[in-house]
Amino acid sequence: MNYHIIPVTAFAQNCSVIWCEATRDAALVDPGGDAATIIETLQQLNLTPTQILLTHGHLDHVGAAAELAAHFQVPIVGPQQLDAFWLEALPTQSRMFGLAECASFTPDRWLEEGDRVQVGEVTLEILHTPGHTPGHIVFFDRAGRLLISGDVIFHGGVGRSDFPQGSHQDLIASIKEKLLPLGDDVTFLPGHGAISTLGRERISNPFLQ
Repeated sequence: MNYHIIPVTAFAQNCSVIWCEATRDAALVDPGGDAATIIETLQQLNLTPTQILLTHGHLDHVGAAAELAAHFQVPIVGPQQLDAFWLEALPTQSRMFGLAECASFTPDRWLEEGDRVQVGEVTLEILHTPGHTPGHIVFFDRAGRLLISGDVIFHGGVGRSDFPQGSHQDLIASIKEKLLPLGDDVTFLPGHGAISTLGRERISNPFLQ
């Protein structure tokens, strides 16, 4: 699976464009804002997404999802349904951060542990990884050894757990019991910051020692 990261919003959130080389089918993961920039980048890459994938319901990850879904006439897929309250509260989230109001929306499909999402010939496995938010999920390309981890794990850090229905204990359990067993060779694209590998974080991430 190929990928290209587009940093968006004042939160420098990593919106990922992923695509299958064989079919050129593409998906947008966590388009948090700056829709015009995302559209321009897709044009430069000569890609048209067939779906929008969401790891969780925070504004900086979903802020442009409804606008881009309407623009490209594609479905919104994910996160897990326990994050519905975050999507319903998008207008409140917007006001809290002093941003233009983002209307609430409901995804076309919620995702659960064990579900699969197809991007061309690439199969993405879904893991439910609560802690940062209760309905957080990650997307794993097992064959390509690539993980899209949202705000669960970062290079040298882990996601915040002080939001409503967050849990540091659940977050660390998600990382240690679901992500690290995927293998040290797995590269992950985090929701913010630099790309890393699970092996590097297992050894050096201070939150995992």
